[in-house]
Amino acid sequence: MRITKFDCITVALPYTHDGPLTGFGGADWPNLPYLLVRVETEDGLVGWGEAFGYTVIPATREILLNQVKPLAMQCDATDIAGTMEHLQKTLHIFGRGGPTQFALAGLDIALWDLAGKRAGMPVAQLLGGMRRRSIEAYTSLLKLNEPAIVAKACEKAMERGFRAVKLHEKTVPAISAAREALGPDIPLMVDVNCAWSLSEAEEICRKLIDLDLFWLEEPTWPPEDLSAMARLRERFDIPLAAGENIPNAWAFEPYAQSQVIDFLQPSVTKVGGITEMMKVVRLAEMCSLRIAPHSPYFGPGLLATLHIAAHTPLIDRIECFGVQLGDTLYGAGGFPDSSGLFHVSDRPGLGFDPDPEAIERCRIDR
Repeated sequence: MRITKFDCITVALPYTHDGPLTGFGGADWPNLPYLLVRVETEDGLVGWGEAFGYTVIPATREILLNQVKPLAMQCDATDIAGTMEHLQKTLHIFGRGGPTQFALAGLDIALWDLAGKRAGMPVAQLLGGMRRRSIEAYTSLLKLNEPAIVAKACEKAMERGFRAVKLHEKTVPAISAAREALGPDIPLMVDVNCAWSLSEAEEICRKLIDLDLFWLEEPTWPPEDLSAMARLRERFDIPLAAGENIPNAWAFEPYAQSQVIDFLQPSVTKVGGITEMMKVVRLAEMCSLRIAPHSPYFGPGLLATLHIAAHTPLIDRIECFGVQLGDTLYGAGGFPDSSGLFHVSDRPGLGFDPDPEAIERCRIDR
């Protein structure tokens, strides 16, 4: 089935959160930009994907339009595995991660959406079966810094129905404030985005051990230093998580086989899409590890993650970015309910298409 149209659309969703303006990747985020991929085939069906993301979107978009699109237009959209293997082999000279892999992820997710629509079934069913329709969400708060603000945001999260919280804090006072606000029974995760050297991580972990973290995410720089993670795992009884910066399924193998990481964290819009992420899921199955997807998205990337979670029991919770949106792509779809549960659509494909009016309101690439 030939692809007849291939478009990239950048949208910026307005948002607020419980602290001052902040962001990641060296820039503050006045809005949340997402890169949508729209693929149409000769039978008139349309599939939607998402490619990572945020301030790296200009680079990802260029690769999508100038490298991926010309190749994809020559491929059979119904042969997802064959198409993605062909594109990965052809484009590997530009890197097996980063914007090249992000771009491939956008196409791959759109092809799975198309496949589900063509088959008349949800993506989870195509993956081998939808084992559940409801999945617990955890809120993933942006950087707040001040302990009092962190504590208040945690209290608000519980009021909104969340029963697990992740911080992006680097200081013991801020993390301690969260634990005090949440009490002993709410799972608390901490992502420091590779902030510490091994010696710094060791010093701080001594102070965190009594806070009963559910996991500590990417504690050391560089993220590829598996030996540093192993040292922490040996010395401290704190579960470790990593994976959003691991570029493809092959690169996950040493992390899984070492048994150093308790939670593998593939990111569907970064790792290469649903096809590549399912390889990580199978690797986790073989190594008896859990999956905790990286998914700070509000578009097809989140929907794809939900369908994978609906299929595999290795995923306990799904990340929900801790912001309040001023506009949405799907209306009420794709958000957890007041009990902190995501509900996975059983409609064909990913279950939702972006609202054309919302795209027009939020589009920034005209």
